[in-house]
Amino acid sequence: MVVKIKAIFAKYRQCYGCPRIWRELCADGETVSLGQVVRLMRENGLRAKQKRKFKVTTDSSHNNPVAPNILGGMASPSCENEIWVTDITYLRTREGWVYLAAIMDLYSRRIVSWTAGPRMTFDLVSQALRQALALRGPVPGLVHHSDRGSQYCCKAYRKQLTDARIICSMSRKGNCWDNAAMESFWHSLKVEWFFDFDFVTRWEAVQEVRQYIDGFSNRNRRHSSLGYISPVEFEAMAILEKCA
Repeated sequence: MVVKIKAIFAKYRQCYGCPRIWRELCADGETVSLGQVVRLMRENGLRAKQKRKFKVTTDSSHNNPVAPNILGGMASPSCENEIWVTDITYLRTREGWVYLAAIMDLYSRRIVSWTAGPRMTFDLVSQALRQALALRGPVPGLVHHSDRGSQYCCKAYRKQLTDARIICSMSRKGNCWDNAAMESFWHSLKVEWFFDFDFVTRWEAVQEVRQYIDGFSNRNRRHSSLGYISPVEFEAMAILEKCA
């Protein structure tokens, strides 16, 4: 059992703690309790990477209009393409910063689209939105929630939302908890995948981001908010339930 636990721990880059490793073992047909996994991991010095605090990238020093926080008064989404949340973060490379913009479907915690670039510009977030619209084709009335960053508040981005008949929602000033799902995703990405990385080039960093989002987080990572299944599996199960 210890050999299997160590193999899972190594496979997921030391980011899986006891609950997720226990779920992996059960999915593999092992008969083991969560308490046994906790004990064995403790005895063998296996401890998941701990989350750290990171600097906020939001630039809210602008005179653009700000949308109200609609998300705060809404119930949890009951289907796909009801609420999207989005944000920007960054990674350090020897070549310079690489900035990431991503859009998450709050229903399944799936990253619908993401983009990367050397500058934190309107084009970065605009491209992510265009990709999300093309991939998901949401019906009018979708709520799009972001922080108050200038990229999201600018006239051009708001026009994209209006043209797609998407409702704009923004976090309250200085309140990161209003966009907690995206904040949590960025923390997981940095701690679980990039904690020990020393990227030489931006290209190298982007390839690892692709591996994390498309290869791990969306398809394989067991999300506690989804009952410890992946976003792709969660969406697939929702479709089967609707067809039943």
